[in-house]
Amino acid sequence: MNTNILEWLEAAARRSPSQTAFADLDKRIDYLTFLQQAKRVGCNIIARSRRNGEVWHNKPIAVLIDRNIESLILFMGIVYSGNFYVPLDDTMPRKRIDLILTTLDPVLILNSKNETNLSLQKVDIISYSMMTETGEIQDDILQQVRHKCLDTDPLYTIFTSGSTGVPKGVVVNHRSVVDLVKQFAAAFAFPSAPVFGNQAPLDFDVSTKDIYCSLYLGGTVQVVPKQYFVLPVGLIPYLNERGVNVIIWAVSALRIVSNFKVFEKFMPKFLSLVMFSGEVMPVKDLKYWQKALPAAQFVNLYGPTEITCNCGYYIVDREFEETEALPIGRAFCNTEMFLIDTQTGHLVTQMGQKGEICVRGACLAMGYYNNPEKTREAFVQNPLQNLYPELVYKTGDLGFYGERRELYFAGRKDYQIKHMGHRIELGEIETAVNALDFIDVGCCIYQEEKEKIILCYQAKEACDRRIVKALGDFLPKFMWPNQYIFFEKIPMNKNGKIDRVLLKKEYC
Repeated sequence: MNTNILEWLEAAARRSPSQTAFADLDKRIDYLTFLQQAKRVGCNIIARSRRNGEVWHNKPIAVLIDRNIESLILFMGIVYSGNFYVPLDDTMPRKRIDLILTTLDPVLILNSKNETNLSLQKVDIISYSMMTETGEIQDDILQQVRHKCLDTDPLYTIFTSGSTGVPKGVVVNHRSVVDLVKQFAAAFAFPSAPVFGNQAPLDFDVSTKDIYCSLYLGGTVQVVPKQYFVLPVGLIPYLNERGVNVIIWAVSALRIVSNFKVFEKFMPKFLSLVMFSGEVMPVKDLKYWQKALPAAQFVNLYGPTEITCNCGYYIVDREFEETEALPIGRAFCNTEMFLIDTQTGHLVTQMGQKGEICVRGACLAMGYYNNPEKTREAFVQNPLQNLYPELVYKTGDLGFYGERRELYFAGRKDYQIKHMGHRIELGEIETAVNALDFIDVGCCIYQEEKEKIILCYQAKEACDRRIVKALGDFLPKFMWPNQYIFFEKIPMNKNGKIDRVLLKKEYC
């Protein structure tokens, strides 16, 4: 039984010391060297805490990240020290950084990059070189620290804005990550020598799956340069050159490939497992990928950060019409997803009836760091029983069961509106819009004051009338948008999702 993710790193270093563990654009590192560097970082952190007259344990240590190997070494070094890491992007607006640091109050900040524009008065920012080029590895001290560690100790905290724009730090422990990774390994057809093409930023929870699935399976993570998701002409050659055979990407990253028709120029040579999450995958984009990779396994993943990345999945096993939605399927083993009626609080079992998706199991995060009020709102006593304490996470997502008893995502609770006397799911309109072959991507915003449904869409050119005409085949007139806003490039947030907060604030 694994109780600490470092056990996977140590096992991989014993089995295959010279195998590449991680690689970025400029360099690679083998398992043994990676292990030694992480241990050195851990020992330096322990020594620094003792110089301050204390021993840090389960304390937050922030890492100024980049898409580089150094960030990953610092992550593992922090875990070796008995503390937990918090990825921090120092290119974010300073106001947001200050909000995060005020909530976090880290004991230390480590910098994975050569330079940073961030300056702080309360906490030192320590360079990567200072943590890895000095000091000795003291295995006896590291073993003493490990002996104190539990699988319920925090592993990392990732700050997420949610729909409000206010950062919340989701605290995830070792047990939840161990559970996630083992369920992935059991459920999906990973190749015997997996090579992961990392797309997600390291302060986004999707990257957790790349890092820890690879450590567990003894694989390799190839960090894909960010520029290939802006101008994707070099993306597939890069994946082929690095032998990437597994990708776990945001839906928006897969859509970039289909929107630019990349497969007309380059075809993936090694991809056998394609997983996607974060937003609803339009069927037209899925079909584009399936046509290029007919033998690959495609998986629709579902779950917010608060349940350690994913709690549900659907392995695509049949054809879908472009106006249909993909199921989110079923829960992983050792996890339960169920629906609660938002009006009555009763369990929903009837096909087609909508309810809020709730989750229970080892996958649940520990809550929000230094934010008990928000934690109590989202992590609640199981409404189906009150005989003993049992927390469930209320996702805020609506779902329903299809005729095959598969679970479907039906939008956010706050995406459900009452318009012209009708209850409308904005997600239903978006599904119809995103099925149109001349639309790259679209999303709906509701303007409460003027009672307007506003469609924001990205396409090659403005085509409002064409959209109206096409929607007449799919939606009743009361569901048609009242206003259309064309974008050559629709705003995205740093996690690759449509930035609905910005759209509503700046354009709607």
